[in-house]
Amino acid sequence: MTTTVKKILKQASILPALDRAELIEELLTSFDFPERQEIDALWAKEVERRLQSFSAGHMKAQPAKQVFEHIQRKK
Repeated sequence: MTTTVKKILKQASILPALDRAELIEELLTSFDFPERQEIDALWAKEVERRLQSFSAGHMKAQPAKQVFEHIQRKK
C-alpha cells in the first residue's frame, strides 16, 4: 500500500459510519468491469426479496442511525 493510500485510509477511518459507507459505494462504482451489470442485477434481486420479506412481516427494520451507532460502539 502506498503512502498516499495509507494517508487516505487513515483519514477515511475517522469518518462517521454513514460517510464511510457512502465513500465505499462511490469507490466501488468507480470500477468498470464486465461483471458489474451482473452484480447490480443480483443486488436488485436481493433488494426485492428483502422488501417482499419485510412487507410480508417476516423481518423487522431498524433505523439506519441505530444500525450505524451499533457499528460504532463495536469499534
